Amino acid sequence: MRRLVALVLVVLPPLPVLADVPSVVQDTVEEHILPRVDAFAGAGADLAAVAASTCDPDDDGLRAAYTVAFDAWIDMSHLRFGPTEVADRAFAIAFWPDSRGATPKALAAMIVNKDPALADPVAFRDVSVAARGLYALEYLLFDDGLRQLGQPETRCALTRAITYDVAANGAAIAADWHDSYAARLMEPGPDGPYQTDAEAVQELFKALGAGLQFTADVRLGRPMGTFQRPRPNRAEARGSGRSLRHVVLSLLATQDLALHLAADDPELASRLSSAFEIALATAARLDDPVFAGVASPQGRIRVEALQTEINKIRQIVATELGPQLGVAAGFNALDGD
Repeated sequence: MRRLVALVLVVLPPLPVLADVPSVVQDTVEEHILPRVDAFAGAGADLAAVAASTCDPDDDGLRAAYTVAFDAWIDMSHLRFGPTEVADRAFAIAFWPDSRGATPKALAAMIVNKDPALADPVAFRDVSVAARGLYALEYLLFDDGLRQLGQPETRCALTRAITYDVAANGAAIAADWHDSYAARLMEPGPDGPYQTDAEAVQELFKALGAGLQFTADVRLGRPMGTFQRPRPNRAEARGSGRSLRHVVLSLLATQDLALHLAADDPELASRLSSAFEIALATAARLDDPVFAGVASPQGRIRVEALQTEINKIRQIVATELGPQLGVAAGFNALDGD
């Protein structure tokens, strides 16, 4: 599985720090981060409640709750630090890419074996991350083979176990942010994860860069494959037709983060906003929900155009926003398969 290599961030003392860093961090936490973790926690709780009342994969209410919860996750999925990383919560919520097809295999094994962990939320936390989270739920709702496998009551128990687990992780992430992590990010000190304001803003800057890189190199790069060998079947959330939707949602979320970080420089904020709007307009013109078009030369060119616009945003972030904040990033490619 490809993994995202950490962005290498360093403070640059010679560069003037133009931003009011403490204000930027506080505003970003209060206006960007906390609303998103709260929205996901609420959507996860709603999803679990709906699944408790019905686990019919064709039920409109269950599918709608799945859609809202998945949207809420993508809206915060770039925040891969702090509470999302405790106990591998992010992987438990969203195990993807899954280049070895571990998720359908893990789900099938649990169904066929009537895994006892299905009836024990504590034990379910210890099952493979491939059988947990929103991508696993997608298979149960949309994959014809898994929808017919085993006994209906076992599939139902698995659906409920997954949704309860998603809700529990969402609630834990939100609780950690509100209980302590927000304050520790906004008020750095010797006893916390951030010693200085500069380190706090580095974390937010890293989240922005990593979010954009993941969208360009993984959400788009995986289905694109190579010109000689496109891989449309590798598109994210292809089974539920959400591949392009995830790109758009992630762009909107990272746009909001970028504008918070650039708030002290209106001209830079305007350039960033324009670059994001161009990328979003390019995405809107694709009309290709699961990137099936990458299988043809013309379709691939259109997806490449979107990737190019996202990489232009990354360039502005690296060469203009970073210095404005007093940080710089070394962007590494994704490695692995």
